[in-house]
Amino acid sequence: MSEILTSPRPSRFGRAVGFRLAGVGSYAPPTVVTNADLARLGCDPAWIVERSGIHERRHASPEMATSDLAAEAGRAAIAQAGVAPADVDLVVLGTFTPDMCIPSTACIVQEKLGLDAAAMDVTAACAGFAYALVTAAQFVVAGSSRLALVIGADTNSRVVDPDDIKTWPLFGDGAGAVLLEPVEPQPSGRESGLLAFSLGSDGRGAGLLQCPMSGSRQPVTIEGAERREQFMQMDGRAVFKWAIRLAEENIRQVVERSGVPLEAIDLFILHQANARIIEGARTALGVDADRFMVNLDRYGNTSSGSIPLALDEAWRTGRVGPGSTIVICGFGGGLAWGSAVWRL
Repeated sequence: MSEILTSPRPSRFGRAVGFRLAGVGSYAPPTVVTNADLARLGCDPAWIVERSGIHERRHASPEMATSDLAAEAGRAAIAQAGVAPADVDLVVLGTFTPDMCIPSTACIVQEKLGLDAAAMDVTAACAGFAYALVTAAQFVVAGSSRLALVIGADTNSRVVDPDDIKTWPLFGDGAGAVLLEPVEPQPSGRESGLLAFSLGSDGRGAGLLQCPMSGSRQPVTIEGAERREQFMQMDGRAVFKWAIRLAEENIRQVVERSGVPLEAIDLFILHQANARIIEGARTALGVDADRFMVNLDRYGNTSSGSIPLALDEAWRTGRVGPGSTIVICGFGGGLAWGSAVWRL
């Protein structure tokens, strides 16, 4: 871990302009699980708030899967945009909790929404939405997509061990979606899209956050299930130290490359993992609290769903709108991260 902190892997930077946010939507399951509800499992409600800032989260019902959450968020974004589903020609879904290994969950969502579109999953854990957004933006900017649906969705309650009282309270289920459409070229300074983006990964930290029995390395066995190896394993302290440093440094880098002054950013939407990570980044950047979006107190860590879910809330409440400039920053297992200065 010390090597990751003292000699971090470099980020890769890029730019993708010439598109706008055409629609945004989100979905969270109706079942609210409060900290008091978790007390019967041995979780200390006060400890949860003190260590994470989370008061409640949403859990999907037994019959729901990630595709259901993603489809609802996508349907909401399409309705908000007022476009015809037939016009959507690309679906990129960020998730690490797919319905199953085959087919991709994006294909299931495509069918649920009745779209005639190419569809694919992008897996980058809690950075999944950032990776999916950058991927879809390339298609739109290149002229290969006229209306791209980008979704971040995860059903964390299925992969976190209920017996792990330090990890189980941190995660929730949820999804968010955005529609991207091209716009005519604009003069410099008025461009919309990703004025700068950053993607990075550091596989040296792969073991810090993993589900060991979930793929070809370790197929499912009864013995593995008895050891509960189908569930997420996380070194929370190590991931926290890495994330709090990564977020502040990467945001500074991507803002500098965008040419937009830090004080001109309308809203910062970080991955909603932990209130202390968000506050640490905010303090280090010297930005007022009212310019940071925080809703993890009500949803917990929804992984790929957290940034678009927060963006939808910010849009609906008027904190951002057409032409706003925001910073997004996702980080998590991989280790992987993605940040962007995004003019909506």
